[in-house]
Amino acid sequence: MHRNLSCTTTHLALAALSAIAAGVAACSSHPDDSGNRLPSSPAIDAPPPPISGGTLLIARDGHTAVAADPDRDGVWVVDTDGGEPRAIPLARGDEPGRVVEDGAGRVHVALRRAGELATIDVGTAKVLDRRAVCPAPRGLAYDASLDAIHVACAGGELVTLPAQGGAALRKLRLDADLRDVIVEGDRLLVSRFRSAETLVIGPDGEVLSRRSLPSFTTNAAAVASDYRPSVAWRMVALPGGGAAMVHQRALTSPVVLAPTGYYEAAACDGGILHGAVSVLPPASAAPGDGAELPTPALWQIALPVDIAVAPDGKRAAVVGAGNYTIEFIDLDTITSEDASGTCGSYKQWQHSNQPIAVAFTARGRAVVQFRESARIEVLELDTFDRVGIDLPGDSVRDPGHALFHKPPLSSRGIACASCHPEAHEDGHTWRFDKLGLRRTQTVAGGVLKTAPFHWSGDQSDLTHLMQEVFVSRMGGSWPGNWNVGLLERFLDGVPAFPASPPDDLAAVRRGEALFHDPQVGCAKCHAGPMLTNNLNEDVGFGEALQVPSLIGLSARAPFMHDGCAKTLRDRFDPACGGDRHGDVSALAPAQLDDLVAYLESL
Repeated sequence: MHRNLSCTTTHLALAALSAIAAGVAACSSHPDDSGNRLPSSPAIDAPPPPISGGTLLIARDGHTAVAADPDRDGVWVVDTDGGEPRAIPLARGDEPGRVVEDGAGRVHVALRRAGELATIDVGTAKVLDRRAVCPAPRGLAYDASLDAIHVACAGGELVTLPAQGGAALRKLRLDADLRDVIVEGDRLLVSRFRSAETLVIGPDGEVLSRRSLPSFTTNAAAVASDYRPSVAWRMVALPGGGAAMVHQRALTSPVVLAPTGYYEAAACDGGILHGAVSVLPPASAAPGDGAELPTPALWQIALPVDIAVAPDGKRAAVVGAGNYTIEFIDLDTITSEDASGTCGSYKQWQHSNQPIAVAFTARGRAVVQFRESARIEVLELDTFDRVGIDLPGDSVRDPGHALFHKPPLSSRGIACASCHPEAHEDGHTWRFDKLGLRRTQTVAGGVLKTAPFHWSGDQSDLTHLMQEVFVSRMGGSWPGNWNVGLLERFLDGVPAFPASPPDDLAAVRRGEALFHDPQVGCAKCHAGPMLTNNLNEDVGFGEALQVPSLIGLSARAPFMHDGCAKTLRDRFDPACGGDRHGDVSALAPAQLDDLVAYLESL
């Protein structure tokens, strides 16, 4: 059976976006739903935020879906067994993300841009509380033993808040780029976004171990291609302990700089990156008992932004937001020795709408959240029969947003957002056959003001960059100047990464003075509102390279064009540049620490 509650709305050109809200309202299956709508579409006057995924929760009753809607700044409550969806509006610009339920049935939502945790009463569909937590909250987990919510923050904070409200019980400062958190007894599993590393945190807040996923070498071709794990979009708990992580892998073998060069690797579809699902051991496992064998490459999925595991722990569903797919995977199959190093192809569900999150009901039905148009679908896995529930939210259609998130070749798994997740960067250093090492650069935080682009500064503007990368290297068709202009608008709307408050404000002030000291020379090139002179400079590597902006620098490790500095402190090692890149030879170690503190505050 396929019961579709939606009505058809013609996709309009951007010039007619102002009419979309009225069009959607006119054909809604809810004739008087003004109390159940979210605010006007931000696509009318500002692009929606980049896709982050993982915004759907099935409550403990087994059938109520709670879906955060970052495009419309609200939360939906939907009974998947039937009934009218309810909307809970939030403040404009909150960008709600992960959702978790506590022991009393309250739902907590990470507000990614607001830096807060919202607490919601699902029964009354009301926001009970909002608490400041950190500048960039990401993952959430409920700890029943403490009746508390753990919040993993991209700035490296791990904050524990009482579920019923009140001030933080504990605040740890761990490595930056935290993503998801899972409670296992008195230990926590915490993932890191761009490295796909996992931290095991003990009851006293100490890091007991760090786990890295294995590298991948394809055996699908006579010439091997090597990949390393990257971009852990989502980590979820397994029913029997441990976790499943959906992530990407990036090529470490040379990348061919030629037409369609991003598909010239000797692997699967030849792509320079692919998706994967890795199964991680419980937090109690001994150090070294990590995932030993690399799981198959999910080469047909673009932007694997979410994963859910069925109640039986045997099957998983992966969202491909880039190519509008859900892929269903047998976890026992992908962890077998025979599957290691292979190019997996599993049961797929292709959709005309863009999915961003998935979850399972207690009965094992898959529930998928779609962003445009706003919609929930409940899917029977054995028959693929489905029931659709329209959510009465306005359209957020934005061609610039779509251009960034969809692969230029529909049959391939690489979009702009693959290397620039959430419009930032993947932390990977690529080995180009003609250029050498080049670390991915961010495209957020006013990047258009830093032209020309690329480390070599050879792309004068976004139009030339799109011709070189999107059309030539990625094999896409020219999208047209109008759409490139809308892509510029989208990128201009993505803020720089918000720096976390410093532990030592006095050190930041001392470091700022050193930064502007003419003898040290940092401000000679890193000047102006974007902290760059937009020029190429030779800073000791034998070639002139673009001076990057330092805005949001704390989130961009490793540093330098070749990734030679794992930390900002490493940047001042003579082996990673030298005195031509600012003269710090006369600075004492404590002064270098002050300078780093200032850079991390930008």
